[in-house]
Amino acid sequence: MGTKILVKEALIPGTTSKLVLDAPHIARSARPGHFVMLRVNELGERIPLTIADTDPEAGTITIVYLVLGKTTAELEKLSAGDEILDVCGPVGHHTHIEKRGTVICVGGGTGIAAMHHIAKGHVQVGNRVLGIIGARSQDLLLFEKELKTLVHSLYITTDDGSYGRKGLVTDVLSELLHQEKDVFEVVGVGPVPMMAAVAECTRPLGIKTTVSLNPIMVDGIGMCGACRVTVDGKTRFACVDGPEFDGHKVDFAELKRRLAAYREQEARSMAALQNVNA
Repeated sequence: MGTKILVKEALIPGTTSKLVLDAPHIARSARPGHFVMLRVNELGERIPLTIADTDPEAGTITIVYLVLGKTTAELEKLSAGDEILDVCGPVGHHTHIEKRGTVICVGGGTGIAAMHHIAKGHVQVGNRVLGIIGARSQDLLLFEKELKTLVHSLYITTDDGSYGRKGLVTDVLSELLHQEKDVFEVVGVGPVPMMAAVAECTRPLGIKTTVSLNPIMVDGIGMCGACRVTVDGKTRFACVDGPEFDGHKVDFAELKRRLAAYREQEARSMAALQNVNA
């Protein structure tokens, strides 16, 4: 018996959706920063998706995905009432959260969903949370409504200036770091170039910077080594050692290369699926 989809909502029609899953065993123990490994069907691959929210009382978890390859394309074909074959979790180390003052949470793309869960955790312990989210344009922004009712201040940027401030999340981050004198941590979740830029923004100030990495994963339990990343010159497995690491110590250039390693195979797999559905 699989995991039932209770709610499906298109956040960006055709590309990004939110699922609320009936997963009480995960909802009871999942904390900000955790993720799940899921398999759509018996012939499918296992993919990691970060938990965007939980409701332990209702026994539900929320995940958000971007349709990029075969597995997410198959996931997109499912509807409320359908079941996902395997949903395993929570996986990884949860975010270290303690009451210390002001934290800035920065999110981009689908990473905003994962950032939402982390920001919620900081708010719940009493920290002052400043949120920064960015996208290429207004129609690609996620979780704006949820974050506006959660964080103390929310700043929005778009590359094309269609909404919020025109520019990058790091433009706002740089200004806030010079205005706010009690920031004890910056959290960045999103595309690799964005997380790398966030780390470089905070490095001169020596502010603790946590990033949530998204390397390729296969088993999610540290056996295959597919998710290896270099942190402080040492090999770490994102699934069991992470997914969060010190952004000042991550080899982002290597991570970017590894994420592109199977682009050709991924394109062939997606093309084959499209031919089947044609």
